[in-house]
Amino acid sequence: MEILIKIGQLLLSLSILVVLHEAGHFTFAKIFKTRVEKFYMFFNPWFSLVKKKIGETEYGIGWLPLGGYVKIAGMIDESMDKEQMKKPPQPWEFRSKPAWQRFFIMFGGVFVNFLLAFFIYSMILFTWGEEYLPVENVKYGVVCDSAAQSIGLKNGDKILTLDNNKVKKFSSIVPNILLDDVKTIQVNRNGKILNIEVPESLIPILLKDNNFISLRFPFIIGEVAKISAAKTAGLIKGDRIVGLNHKNVEYADEFTKELKKYKNKQVVVSVIRGIDTLDFTANISESGMLGISADISKVFELKKVNYTFIQAIPAGVNKSYKMGASYLKQFKILFKPETEAYKSVGGFIAIGNIFPGQWNWLSFWSLTAFLSIMLAIINILPIPALDGGHILFLVYEIITRRKPSDKFLEYAQMVGMLILFALLIFANGNDIIKLFN
Repeated sequence: MEILIKIGQLLLSLSILVVLHEAGHFTFAKIFKTRVEKFYMFFNPWFSLVKKKIGETEYGIGWLPLGGYVKIAGMIDESMDKEQMKKPPQPWEFRSKPAWQRFFIMFGGVFVNFLLAFFIYSMILFTWGEEYLPVENVKYGVVCDSAAQSIGLKNGDKILTLDNNKVKKFSSIVPNILLDDVKTIQVNRNGKILNIEVPESLIPILLKDNNFISLRFPFIIGEVAKISAAKTAGLIKGDRIVGLNHKNVEYADEFTKELKKYKNKQVVVSVIRGIDTLDFTANISESGMLGISADISKVFELKKVNYTFIQAIPAGVNKSYKMGASYLKQFKILFKPETEAYKSVGGFIAIGNIFPGQWNWLSFWSLTAFLSIMLAIINILPIPALDGGHILFLVYEIITRRKPSDKFLEYAQMVGMLILFALLIFANGNDIIKLFN
């Protein structure tokens, strides 16, 4: 069921993004009285799922969900319609329009994607506000995996700054280390301020590592499974675990690590219940589990920022700008072979997996806004066959007042499509390889 929900969210998000992106091209074409022959959501090689001609334009839905397109008369695009280009130019064709009008027609899709992200982020902030965990409220410090420990971090360290610059949100620490070329991490360890150096060799590890640092917290029981060792022993929701076999285990990571030593054994679990400290005897299963989950809802003090409609608009624009800047930084890493970032490039499976397994509108719209920015940035790249490639040639024409020949544009389109297909195969090939690793 989780897979179906992920697929459903992915398809709905892509449908929104594709239709609005192509509507940007379509709208500017209509403004400049340029004929649009086809408007398709998804590609339709050989056949269409649905199609209907209204006026001069055929609207349809293709069966191949790799994007969408508008076919603009008199333009060399992915349709590679050479026959039309052999005929004399008509006043309603793309090639007959001034360069500045063609520029806006090609820029229309990217413009709408950016505009959509601004709008979605603004409405998210207006509807839900913004909630996050400030770095200063991480009162128990962090839990470090082996990669974090290898550079000198330890469980319980409280991260203060990165390169002596304050970080606002705890969730921003790892992305900032990854994308901002951070050299040092300042931590508070038992009241002493330490400077931890970040080696360049950490970057490829961070790209693969989802648990570099996590929150440290006391184990307060949230749920107790109906059939479990904890239920039989008498543990209840709200108990705070403080000991195991009379050994102090103040935090959840300590308790979990210690519990694994007692598979198929009997242990004494010490808890604080109200003002009392109580001991319970439990038989640990072969999996080393008690059958309980932790409740951290009241452990950390989150910060909630609410926005009025007017406040949400500039805040949404600012958030879009930051997300776009973050995505561009990822490109910088991608072109550094030593980071091995190319191995993390993913296709449709990777994109689908970023959606949660349960339908959540806040997550859906947040991810759709980010994908809209991603789609805009990718499309603006100066690669023939992408909007950015067409825009590059138009800028050249505007500056030099010399239009590239149709034959040159045709070959450029073919090269661009080959590049895109190669990238598509590479990205989705990475997905398949990851499935078997």
